[in-house]
Amino acid sequence: MVADMDSTIIENECIDELADAIGVGDVVADITERAMRGELEFDAALRERVNLLTGMSEGDLQQVFDDRIRLTNGAREFVQTLSANGVTCVLVSGGFTFFTSRVAEAVGFKANHANILEIVDGTLTGKVVEPILGADAKVQTMRKYMADLGIEADEVVAIGDGANDIPMLKAAGTGIAFCPKPIAAAAADHVIEKRDLREALYILGYSDADIVS
Repeated sequence: MVADMDSTIIENECIDELADAIGVGDVVADITERAMRGELEFDAALRERVNLLTGMSEGDLQQVFDDRIRLTNGAREFVQTLSANGVTCVLVSGGFTFFTSRVAEAVGFKANHANILEIVDGTLTGKVVEPILGADAKVQTMRKYMADLGIEADEVVAIGDGANDIPMLKAAGTGIAFCPKPIAAAAADHVIEKRDLREALYILGYSDADIVS
């Protein structure tokens, strides 16, 4: 199972929360929304937004994580139930490793992949370490795990909400769009409108009695 993080496993868009903390939230949130609707090219939009975060400290990042980031209802149950049934769960995000590493640990993912914020002397430079992990990299990461595990697409579940999740939603045997933008909903096999990730377990055939709390 390959999952997006922002607005899927967590309720937030991390970059929007970072921007809001330093007073440029409206500008960045608008770019994020347009990128997730597929109106802007992801890599360029990410670079533009990260540039606006220049000068933030690692301490600022931790404060945002501690004070603002919230798990989606059912996130732990979703991952823990799949893991208990032998499913390899991987978090793949167009966001940042600072957050995916912490969220993956909190929820129980086996691994996490995301973009790396360039930090020099404890301060953000406003750049992302290349190459950027966008839509193509998400599906490539998924396929690498498929090869490593020796499985086919029909044994893969992908879940996400935005335009940069579309390639993996299409490539997976089961693509689930979670409270998605319309462009992502159109690409998925299943659409969940309720903000509770246990709904994904029901789609996959699990019952309440199967759910690991």
